Amino acid sequence: MLRAERGFIIVGQETDGTVTPDDLGLSGMVSKVKRDFVGKRSLSRPDMSLPDRKQLVGLLSADGRTVLDEGAQIVADTAQPVPMKMLGHVTSSYFSACLGHPVALALVSGGRARLGDTLHVTTPSGFAAAKVVAPVFFDAEGKRVNGAAEGALHA
Repeated sequence: MLRAERGFIIVGQETDGTVTPDDLGLSGMVSKVKRDFVGKRSLSRPDMSLPDRKQLVGLLSADGRTVLDEGAQIVADTAQPVPMKMLGHVTSSYFSACLGHPVALALVSGGRARLGDTLHVTTPSGFAAAKVVAPVFFDAEGKRVNGAAEGALHA
């Protein structure tokens, strides 16, 4: 649970063969100075920097109660004709006792550009509205994890 609240990924759950470090917000972990490394050529392909690539984002259900289903599809407009254009899917979803509400991680087309937008996630009974947010829900500043704040254990 804590790993999802902190926006940490599980390889194979938040990733697949199409996800790059930049899609996860981890482009700073890719060397800019090494002449060559395994995968460097693939990362330099033009399609790896398209603005509509699926990127890791956080989702908060609009009602503050609905725990979104992992694997649920995400759409922008529930009124669009079938077959609907799917923007992505929920990769992890939990109720956070620490925060008092559900949190979810998702891979969404153009995800970082959609921060603040409301999207719609499929449910067994229809759709649930969800706000797109940054994928770090807890201790986003890193104060607790780095022990930088006095009384951090009580924050």
